Amino acid sequence: MNELNQTSDKTALRIAVLAGGQSAEAIVSRRSAAEIHNALIASGHDSNVIELDHDCVLTLLELQPDVVFPALHGPPGEDGTIQGLLETMGLPYVGSGVRGSALAMDKVIAKSVFRTHNLPVSPERVVGADMELKTAVAEIESTFGNTVAIKPLNAGSAIGVQLLPEGGDLQAALAAGLQFGDCLVEPFIAGKELTVGVLHTDSQLQAHPVIEIRTAAGQWYDYENRYTPGQSEHIIPAELDPQVTAELQRIAVVAHSALGLRDMSRADFILDSQSNITLLEVNTLPGMTATSLYPDGAAALGLDFKALVNLLVRTAFARGSQTQH
Repeated sequence: MNELNQTSDKTALRIAVLAGGQSAEAIVSRRSAAEIHNALIASGHDSNVIELDHDCVLTLLELQPDVVFPALHGPPGEDGTIQGLLETMGLPYVGSGVRGSALAMDKVIAKSVFRTHNLPVSPERVVGADMELKTAVAEIESTFGNTVAIKPLNAGSAIGVQLLPEGGDLQAALAAGLQFGDCLVEPFIAGKELTVGVLHTDSQLQAHPVIEIRTAAGQWYDYENRYTPGQSEHIIPAELDPQVTAELQRIAVVAHSALGLRDMSRADFILDSQSNITLLEVNTLPGMTATSLYPDGAAALGLDFKALVNLLVRTAFARGSQTQH
């Protein structure tokens, strides 16, 4: 992967790393931002971590960064809102644009896009926060039974996700999920948890090796297992049939392109015991913490974390320079 490590421009850049905000994932965002900041400093850049608060626009105007790195998870940082602000301010930034970010963040809209590209997704029902719970439960049970997965439409990091692999109190689980907004309800699928990152530069669009995520028996890749060191194991590359591996990578790349994404993304999958693949969702700003999956996948491509972050900011800078000219 020498091509990925090469950068023709060694000029130090002034970078603004956006972090935090009011998202339920603000703590994770700040951890990602700290890792990104340290990597940028190690590469010789002038890095500045800026909290996503009421003063951040003024701070950005005063700093006039060459590139903004939104180390943000969940809305408003990952749904196109911040991207629209940065577009209005004329600031180049890492990651997908307004449209791609908005499409990927809404799980129902993203799945409709995936279906038009014949990608394997499960059926779903949407439950609005204002719906009458008993009616919603009755509709879900008549369609899927009570063995379901409940996911807030516009959240990440498994926040608010309720899994009922053996059935249970659907009304209580739905009420818990709805605290985080409208929810997507899907049939529960047992199987291996897999993920595939995509690295998108001007010269190529490349899938990472497939990663299998293993947790303790009876557990899954929830918030605690994602961000607590030692709570999950990342198997790289996943021990799969080569044809399954190739298909997972193909789907990740097609999903990335179908949503109109750029720079990076990470597609999450379930592989059942019959080797049936289900695409769950695509993340446009994958975590960059010490326990995150995307940096592990990039490392397997030959890009250590410092090189990855440097490549992302230089790609964004080059894109901004082309726009200005």
